[in-house]
Amino acid sequence: MGDQHQELPELTEATIAVQHLIGAARELSARAARELGVNATDMGALSLLEQHGPMGPAELASRLGIRSASVTVLIDRLERAGHVERSSHPRDRRRVTVAATPSAHRATLEFLRPAIMAIDGISRTLDADAQHTVTDYLKRATRAMRP
Repeated sequence: MGDQHQELPELTEATIAVQHLIGAARELSARAARELGVNATDMGALSLLEQHGPMGPAELASRLGIRSASVTVLIDRLERAGHVERSSHPRDRRRVTVAATPSAHRATLEFLRPAIMAIDGISRTLDADAQHTVTDYLKRATRAMRP
């Protein structure tokens, strides 16, 4: 990371803090993957399903940046492990929807709960104006990272 500061000296302290947050989130995700006995891509899929709810395989592949054939193998693997389940799409029975199972949700939440509660505790120390400023900043930073 030291070389990066030389390449991008104009970065603000806040931008560097966001980079550190992203790195810490990746490390947390890697630990969660180990806890659940899955690889990083599988954990990414489970995280997307937790965050966005059930979705079709094509959308999951697009969000993960993998091919449709690869997502089929991924879903098969997660289904065998009991982490996801397939069901018919509510409006188009020809399509399939993939969702995290309740047991995967519980296991993920159990692992992440300490970090979530610690972050919430930090957030609660901020007054309403500061919370609004931080929330706005993080939402805009999140949008900046999305296509």
